Amino acid sequence: MRNSEEIIDYLNQLREEQGVSISELARRVGMAKSGVSRYFNHTREFPINRAPAFAKALHIKTEDLLGLEPINQDKSRMVPLIGTIAMGAPITAEQNIEKYIPEYMMDRYADDTLFALKCKGNSMYPLIPDGAIATIRQQSDVEDGEVAAVLINGEATLKKVLHVGKTVVLRPANPEYTDIILDKDHPGTILGKMIKYEMNFD
Repeated sequence: MRNSEEIIDYLNQLREEQGVSISELARRVGMAKSGVSRYFNHTREFPINRAPAFAKALHIKTEDLLGLEPINQDKSRMVPLIGTIAMGAPITAEQNIEKYIPEYMMDRYADDTLFALKCKGNSMYPLIPDGAIATIRQQSDVEDGEVAAVLINGEATLKKVLHVGKTVVLRPANPEYTDIILDKDHPGTILGKMIKYEMNFD
């Protein structure tokens, strides 16, 4: 899946190829030009929930804009949706699982341990909307700038991860929220890397 910068670069490429100005693009997606300009100036994260409107405006599929691989309906698997996390129990232990949800995964994740979390709150908006279902690949560390599920005081939270020396900084996408610092006095555990999320999951 493309990150915000890659999505904007691709939109710019499409816009130039089709001769569409930012003003015209803003009109097509029903936004103010100033708002769209902030995406293209990289001063604001591109909100994934607007991807369908931008894709339609430039005559492509939403999946193509986001860089998602085609779904293979024959390769579904059931992924546990984690509710509360019992202290000391493995992430996918039965007492942690709220239910199982069907997922259509790319081949490179076929042998990985996967679980899902329901996003709560607006700390990662507009990158990840409230209520989205995030699919997580279980791993103990992630690269700088990647979104991870992190366990703090028995609750899992989704944040961008930054490494500063021996300190881990958890950064929200929403500037109205503050960083969370993980150190010896404020411990936390990285559960895994977010590889995708879905909206309007039933």
